[in-house]
This record gives sequence, structure tokens and C-alpha cells, in this order.
Amino acid sequence: MSTTLTHLQALESESIHIFREVVAELERPVLLFSGGKDSVVMLHLARKAFWPGPVPFPVLHVDTGHNFDEVMTYRDEQVAKLGLRLVVANVQDYIDDGRLLERADGTRNPLQTQPLLDAIADGRFDAVFGGGRRDEEKARAKERVVSLRDEFGQWDPRNQRPELWSLYNPRHRPGEHVRVFPLSNWTELDVWHYIEAEGIELPSLYYAHEREVFTRDGMLLAVGPVSLPRDGEVIEVRTVRYRTVGDMSCTGAVASGALTVADVIAEVATTRITERGATRADDRLTEAAMEDRKKEGYF
Repeated sequence: MSTTLTHLQALESESIHIFREVVAELERPVLLFSGGKDSVVMLHLARKAFWPGPVPFPVLHVDTGHNFDEVMTYRDEQVAKLGLRLVVANVQDYIDDGRLLERADGTRNPLQTQPLLDAIADGRFDAVFGGGRRDEEKARAKERVVSLRDEFGQWDPRNQRPELWSLYNPRHRPGEHVRVFPLSNWTELDVWHYIEAEGIELPSLYYAHEREVFTRDGMLLAVGPVSLPRDGEVIEVRTVRYRTVGDMSCTGAVASGALTVADVIAEVATTRITERGATRADDRLTEAAMEDRKKEGYF
């Protein structure tokens, strides 16, 4: 019998090791869980890491109020099914009391930073597991697996710790915390291969379905209460799916006939554009949009 790990088994082993190391060293971890595919895989890995015991930390969702209905339904079903403790930070609460203002472009994605930082402070969380991957975007490619955030929740890309021989340093001063990325070394294709191998259920919008959409800036945006066409933008019914899940107001669909995981894998294997580069308007604001948000405390 071969003792050599496959590529997926090696990735899984590394991620499970990261979860166990952080839980062993820190007191109050939390896992960011939006119902998107990366957070779903991350939760699956956490369950395997601590089986047969329960997941030993809560899950946190920063709810912008602009989410897809399918994703919110999935989130609540998984929380109930797995007996998780869900912490929700609502962007709408901040807008209602004046702490945040609606943006002129309509997207609330950049407004998530302050509710996230407040939720971390209120929960006294010292480690925050996130689903960021290095292949997604160049700012995320710069970040370590265990990433220090200062007392203001900010990230300094020039002040990062070495991680030789898979040794991680989560030490921090009071008021600081670390962001931890167990999927750092995974690719989009790895994620989908793992979903196939493990039989992981996802929200239905990751697969081809008919939806009313309109075209804006080269993206197919869904028609909804927070995502309406402007003058000259024509609504049409298309068969689409989503490669990544964010707000309805800034996440584009892709034309696709992929109905199964195998179909999606075949599709992803031939693409040359990352999922965020192809479908996230919030990453197109400037060349350094993601890095600027991460420096302020974003995921």
C-alpha cells in the first residue's frame, strides 16, 4: 500500500494541521463563514480536524444585506444542521445609526471592514480563519498563512513573519489578532476537485441555472432589489452560474452550462482569468483595490 499522499491529500493535511495548531495555541478563534465555496470547504476541513468532537469555535458572517437568497438559505441550513454558533455582524445596522454611509456606486462590499473589526473586538477573537487563497488576487498572494493584524485591525505587507518548514507564529500583543488562511496554497481547481472528492454540498447558484441578468462593465449582474439595470441596460434571461459569491450588487455571473461538479472542473481547467478578476466589480476600483482594503482590516 502506497504511503505517498496525493496532491489533494497533502493540501487537506496541511489545512487540518493549520486548524489544529491555531486552536492549540490561541484561546478564541472564529471562522468566517459566508456560504461561499471557500468558506464551505474551510468548514468541512475544520469538522474533519476535530472529529469526532464538534467544531470548537463559532462562525462569523458579515452580512451586507445584499446577499443572494440561495446563499443565506444555505448558511442557515448548515448552521442548524451542524449545531454551530453563528455570530452575525450586520452592515445595515451601521447604516441605520449613521456609523456608515451608503456608497454612491451602490455596493456594500467595502463597508464590511468596520463591522468585521467590531465583531472581532466584541467577541475578543484572537484568530480569524478566512478562506482567502493566493491564486485569487495578487494582494492575497503576498499574505502569509498566519497574518498579524495590529490593534487597529490593519495589515502591513512589509511586516510579515517567516513561515519556514510550516512553522507558524500566531503570537500577538493584547488588542492585536491574527488572520489565518488554511486554503492559502489551494487553487480554484483544487477546491473544486476537493468538493468532488468529498461530495460537499454547495449553494445552487454555483451551478448553471436560468436567471434574469443585465450587462454592465462586461459583467452579467443579476436583477434584484439591490441590483437594477440603468438606462440602456437590457434585462435578458441567460443560463449562468457564479464562480465566486459576494454581494448581488458587485458580483457577476458567467455564461455556463455546467450542471455538475465535473462540468465545473472542466470549465475552470480551461479558463485563464481568476474568479475575482472575472466577476468582482469591487476589485476593479483601482489596481490595488484589494490591498488597500486589506490594509484597513478587510478579509
